Amino acid sequence: MKFPPSLLDEIRARLPVSAVVGRRVKLTKSGREFKGLSPFNAEKSPSFFVNDQKGFYHDFSSGKHGDIFTFLMETEGLAFPEAVKRLASEAGVALPARSEEAERQETRAKGLHEAMALAAEFFVAILKGPLGGKARTYLDGRGLTRDVWAEFGLGYAPAERFSLRDFLASKNVTSDVMIEAGLLIAGDDIPVPYDRFRDRVMFPINDARGRVIAFGGRALEKDVPAKYLNSPDTPLFHKGRVLYNHHRARQAVHDKGTVIAVEGYVDVIAMSCAGFAHTVAPLGTALTEDQVQLLWRMADEPILCFDGDKAGKRAAYRAIDVALPLIAAGKSLRFALLPEGQDPDDLFKSGGAAAIEQVIERAMPLVDLFWMRGLEAQPVDTPERRAAFEKKMKTEVQAIPDESVRGLYREEIMRRIARNFEATQPAPSQGRGNMGGYQRRFPPKPPGAAIREPIRLSASLARTAIFAPGGAISPREALILVNLFEAPEHLARHADMLGAIPFAAKESAALARLALDALARAEAEDRMLTADALMAEVTRKGLEAAYRRVLAALRPGDRFSGGEPKKIDTDLLLHQAMTLHRRALVLHTELRAAERALSEDPSESNFALLAELKAQLLALDGTEAEPEFGLSQSLDRPFGFR
Repeated sequence: MKFPPSLLDEIRARLPVSAVVGRRVKLTKSGREFKGLSPFNAEKSPSFFVNDQKGFYHDFSSGKHGDIFTFLMETEGLAFPEAVKRLASEAGVALPARSEEAERQETRAKGLHEAMALAAEFFVAILKGPLGGKARTYLDGRGLTRDVWAEFGLGYAPAERFSLRDFLASKNVTSDVMIEAGLLIAGDDIPVPYDRFRDRVMFPINDARGRVIAFGGRALEKDVPAKYLNSPDTPLFHKGRVLYNHHRARQAVHDKGTVIAVEGYVDVIAMSCAGFAHTVAPLGTALTEDQVQLLWRMADEPILCFDGDKAGKRAAYRAIDVALPLIAAGKSLRFALLPEGQDPDDLFKSGGAAAIEQVIERAMPLVDLFWMRGLEAQPVDTPERRAAFEKKMKTEVQAIPDESVRGLYREEIMRRIARNFEATQPAPSQGRGNMGGYQRRFPPKPPGAAIREPIRLSASLARTAIFAPGGAISPREALILVNLFEAPEHLARHADMLGAIPFAAKESAALARLALDALARAEAEDRMLTADALMAEVTRKGLEAAYRRVLAALRPGDRFSGGEPKKIDTDLLLHQAMTLHRRALVLHTELRAAERALSEDPSESNFALLAELKAQLLALDGTEAEPEFGLSQSLDRPFGFR
């Protein structure tokens, strides 16, 4: 039985290789891949690797290599049609009832693909010709060069109603095919179908194989109903199941180990021009479940980057509701909110790639944005309102299907509620009139006073490494990186935590990415990663100066290797250092949110929350400065904690 390639692609898209292989092979995460013992040969050391992003497995012991269909055929002796049928059933993909029908559908799809490819060529030619002057002026004004036009296939749809129709007809494309492909507008009340896209800059939308399946058009006139117009859903295109730039971003995603999702076409192009080729975008709609699953096939913790305005924040909050019923152990999202009033293109033009990188590196975990949304949704300045807040947060957490993740979210929310809202404590009874009442733990506002603006950072806190301009290298960052670079045998055990830390300093972030990439390559090649190999990568990448700056930030006594042997648990110290560092960055995020909340609602509860967060940040920074928390400490006292 012959199966159309589109059907096989759909099954592969819905079933990660690790999910299929993991039923027979015990897999463990190894950098951006999974590894396990070969199912084909008896062995003691893992030589079998799975890469979900590329969609294949490779067994170094036997040389066998393939996809999910090949794996079932190799391990269970199934014929190809049997493997397809079984995996289609698991993926929820309906098989064609008859092969003749499948062939007709494939022939039909081929005709649609050919029409879309011809349309893309037409739009490109028009952009370069006499009719494309206005569009060229617009693109030049956006700072998009001719090389960018060619890379992304940009074009222009002329204002005439029948230009594309007549061109495609000259290439023997029928009107029915044009209508089915979404290129013409037709209907019972439209006697002559006409071009859907007119007087618009055109952005071709490609599938995972790079074929044009749809278009997005940006209007050049201000008085049109839709500034951006996408193709309608067609047999080739379902906008909720596609990510713009998916096919171009895949290699960069694999190299970087993460993927960034922004809001629009020009945002993707701006990010790519800034050096962030691992960027994609949904197609003018709210993020869908299918798009989240696509992102997870590319990376375990995609970064969603939203514009710094109210609409961007609303979009980020809507993404929480999509993500909560889907998240599971090792699968989540991070959120990067741009400065207010700026999109990626604005930020790139004003601050260059460094400004974008700083925003991305400080992306917050899903739980932080979930907490921020809850605080902004309702006041929490009375016991009753706090009770309502707590109930609402617990109810929303119930949407998480994974029991372990749901339980940890519930615990984290309760810890934050206890820490931030425990604003009263019992006071001694002062007579019959006081029923064992309560006294405030936070200072009351002066009589008649009101808080007119957000409380700013104190001078002492502003001087700490956490808030230094440009992201200074903190001693804790230096401790983590230097010890991992000098003893990389500990790197594999801490790779997940290291990858989840949004380092404040760009030098630290670059070195962490380098270490994780080197680890992934070493494991894929079944070799031990050494300190010499890591330093060779530092030299190759031109990061020697960055590493010297990290070394300069290291405190005396915080280097684990060298000198007299010390009875220390290096893994424990590294784990606790990373935990403490991530906590500091989370507190930083919460402090910014608390400042905004106090500005909008100058209540005593918001004042107390801000004061508490500032105190916690100062305590963490003080911990960093205390010499007793270097290697001279004893292990009965956890590293970095009082």
